[in-house]
Amino acid sequence: MSEPFDRVKIGLLSVSDRASAGVYEDKGIPALQAWLARALRNAIEWDARVIPDDEDGIADALIELVDHHHCHLVLTTGGTGPAPRDVTPEATLAVADKVMPGFGEQMRQISLKFVPTAILSRQIAVIRKTCLIINLPGQPKSIAETLEGLPTAAPPVPGIFAAVPYCIDLIGGPYLETDASVCAAFRPKSALRAARG
Repeated sequence: MSEPFDRVKIGLLSVSDRASAGVYEDKGIPALQAWLARALRNAIEWDARVIPDDEDGIADALIELVDHHHCHLVLTTGGTGPAPRDVTPEATLAVADKVMPGFGEQMRQISLKFVPTAILSRQIAVIRKTCLIINLPGQPKSIAETLEGLPTAAPPVPGIFAAVPYCIDLIGGPYLETDASVCAAFRPKSALRAARG
């Protein structure tokens, strides 16, 4: 019997000199896995790694995840501030076929509800081949807020993940089905699909 939803391969890349050296435990990847496991109804195959803040190393890891491991979605965490070692956006842009500026704009709008320093964030999203790559913040709480949004705010603020499934549809990836109680994906009616089986 076939699975009711498409299987999805998700790459997770935590960028941190100290976490990659074992100075402290990485919290970004566990936070991403926990949120995505709640939000998606698809079977997920993970490809996760923790690497240092090195532009060439980040770019190489992104290329490997997309071109060789065939991830449909890659989420990075860390390295998006203004400090000299923060080079995740530069590495992401270096491997991009298309830039998707709306994701970064919305992440900063969400974070500005909490801290004025949100304007220092340089998070971006890009498309490489048939994969969406998104730079996320480094803190677990901020990761959840940017993905999920602020549904109880007045007015409610949509999270970025609501747009991710339709974006992946448009670039030729699998059909992502979300749990609406965590994050309701938005698609035009013409793009909706029923579960198999």
